[in-house]
Amino acid sequence: MSLLEQTIAIIRPASHETASAAATRLQQVLEGDDTALGRLRSLLLRYLAITGERHPQAPEKCTIIACADHGVAAEGVSAYPAETTVQMTRNYLISRGGAANAFADYCGAELLVVDMGIAADTSDIPDLIDARIASGTANMAQGPAMTREQARQAIETGIDIANQVIDEGFDCLLPGEMGIANTTASAAITAVCCGLAAPDVAGRGTNISDERLQKKTRIIEQALALNQPQPHDGLDILAKVGGFELGAIAGMILGAAARQRTVILDGANTAAAALIAQALAPDCVDYLLASHQGAEKSHVHSLKKLGLEPLMDLDLKLGEACGSSLAATMLDAVLTAWDVLDKLPQDPIETPFHQEYMRHAAPKITDKTFDFYLRTMQDLDRDAMELCQQRIDNLAKPIYSLGYLEQIAVELAGIIGDELPECGMDRALLVFTGRHTSPLQSQLTAAFATHAGAEVTLAHLRDGLPPTAAFDFGREHAELLSLSYPLLGLSLTEIDEDAPFGTAASELRAALLKEDGSLRYAADEFLQQTPETYQPAVSAIIGAIIAAAHNSSFILLDDEATEIIARYTELLCPAVRPYILHVQPAMLQTGITLPGGIIASLGLGITEAAMHMLNGMRTFAETKVAVASDGPGASIQKK
Repeated sequence: MSLLEQTIAIIRPASHETASAAATRLQQVLEGDDTALGRLRSLLLRYLAITGERHPQAPEKCTIIACADHGVAAEGVSAYPAETTVQMTRNYLISRGGAANAFADYCGAELLVVDMGIAADTSDIPDLIDARIASGTANMAQGPAMTREQARQAIETGIDIANQVIDEGFDCLLPGEMGIANTTASAAITAVCCGLAAPDVAGRGTNISDERLQKKTRIIEQALALNQPQPHDGLDILAKVGGFELGAIAGMILGAAARQRTVILDGANTAAAALIAQALAPDCVDYLLASHQGAEKSHVHSLKKLGLEPLMDLDLKLGEACGSSLAATMLDAVLTAWDVLDKLPQDPIETPFHQEYMRHAAPKITDKTFDFYLRTMQDLDRDAMELCQQRIDNLAKPIYSLGYLEQIAVELAGIIGDELPECGMDRALLVFTGRHTSPLQSQLTAAFATHAGAEVTLAHLRDGLPPTAAFDFGREHAELLSLSYPLLGLSLTEIDEDAPFGTAASELRAALLKEDGSLRYAADEFLQQTPETYQPAVSAIIGAIIAAAHNSSFILLDDEATEIIARYTELLCPAVRPYILHVQPAMLQTGITLPGGIIASLGLGITEAAMHMLNGMRTFAETKVAVASDGPGASIQKK
C-alpha cells in the first residue's frame, strides 16, 4: 500500500464529543445566546473537535510555502515573468522580505519553504527544502500538466512534510504557495470540482488587464476541454490541470487530517488544493479552517464546496499565508476567551481596568466647544500617505494584492505623519458603560483586550444629566487617551447590565436606520430621535470620536451600536472619516454581537498585521524580483 493510500485509510471524521460539551457550556455561560461570538464560536468548536481537548494549548504554527513553476505560464496568463517564482523563493530565504516572512513573524509561525518544481537552479538558496519533482509542470493548455505518478508524488511529498513538522511539535499548518500562473491551475481545479465553466472561476490573479483575463479564460477553457479531468478522481484532476505545489498542499491537508491536526486555508489556491484532498478523502475537510474570502473569482465557489465559512473579507489577492496568519491569531484570541469563560464564575481573571466616572454636575458646553474641534481638526499628512503608498506599491508582490491592509497602512501614515508607521504601537480601549458593568462583560473585554495588548478604560455614564455632559465626558477621556495612544478602540457595553448582548445595537438599529440599513435622519436631528436611554452613550461616543480624531488617533470601531453612532458622527463631522476604521462588517465577517471592545480588539490585530506588512516586506529593488509587465502594476512598480 502506498503512502497516499495508507494516509487516506486512517483519516477519520473529527470527534465532536468535546466540542458538544463546550457548546453546552458556552450556551450556559452566555445565557443561551449562540450568536454572541458569531463565527468565533464555530471557529472554537471546530478547533476543539480537531484537537479532542477541552482546553488545548495555543497552536504551534508552521507556515509552509510550496514553490513550483507552471508550463501554462508560457501562454501569457500572468502579469509577471516565470522567473519570478525562483526570485521570490530567494526573497523568502535570502532577503527575507516576502509577505510570507512578514506574516509568519506577525503570527509567531515557523517558516519553511519547499521547492516542489522550480524551473531554475536553486542550489544557492539556503534552507530551501528540496522536493523537486520536475522543472515545472507541462503546459496544461497543450496536454496534461503532469503524469499521474507525478501527481501522486506531489501529494505524498506534502504528506511527508506534514508528518515531519507534526513530529517536530507543530500542530497548526498554514500552507501557502508561490508559482507564476498557479491561479490558472487553481481556477481549472475549481471548475472541475464545482461543475463550473471557465468564466465562472477565472480571476485576475496577479492583477492582470482585461485583455489578459480574456486570454486566461480561454486557456482554462482549452485545458479543460482538451484534458477532460474526472471530477471525482483527485489524482486525475491534479495530473491534468494542477501544479506540483498544489499537490503538495493537498498532501499536507491529508497528512494533517490523518494525524488529527489543523490546517488553516489561505486564499483561492490553497482552497483549490483542498478540493483535491476532499476528492481523495472527504473526511479531511473536518480538519480545515477557512481564514478569509479572497478576491479571486474561484474562491467563493471552492469554500462553498468545502462547506467552510471565512472569518474575514480583506480583499486579499496573495497566497503567502497572509489571511491564514490573521485567522491563526484570531484563533489564539478565542481560545484565550474560552479559557476565561469556562472557568466562570469560580475563577475569574483580573480586570485591571482604569475606572472613570461622570461628574455629578453638568459642565457648561456651548456650540463654541464643538466649533473649536471642527475648526482646528488637523489635515492628514498627504506627503506621508503618498510615500507610504509608493512603498506598498513597490513591495515584492502583485500590485494592490493586500487589499484593506494596504489602506490601513496608508491611512495610519497620514494620521500620525510618518510614512513608515512602526509595529507594536501603543493601543487602548475606551469602553463606555452604565453605572455597573456585568461581570461576564468585564471578563470578555479583559480577555480580548489582553490578547490585543490594549489598556482598557471603563468610562461609567451617569443618569439624569443632559447629553452635553456625556459629550464632554467622552471628549475629555478620548482626548487624554489619544495623547498617549495612537490606536484607540471605542465601544459600548449594554447600558443595562442585565440586558442580553446585542440589545443596544438592536434598539439603535430600529430607531435610527431604515430597513435597507441606511441612516434614517439628518445629522442635526438624529440625537433627538435616539431613545432617551441611549442618548448619553451616543453623545459620549460622538465626543470621543471627535476628540480622538482631533488629536490624530486611529479610531477602531466595535459592535453595530458603535458603528451606527460613528456613521452619524461622520455625517455630522465629515472631517473625522479618515480617522475611523470600520471593522465589522467591512472586514470581519464574524457576525459577533458581543459589545465591549471584542471587535475593536480584533481590529487592532488586523492593524498590527498591516504594520508587519509595511515593515517586514522588501521592495522589488531591494529583492531583485521582477516587476509587473501587465495591468496597473506595469506603470507603477519599479525595479
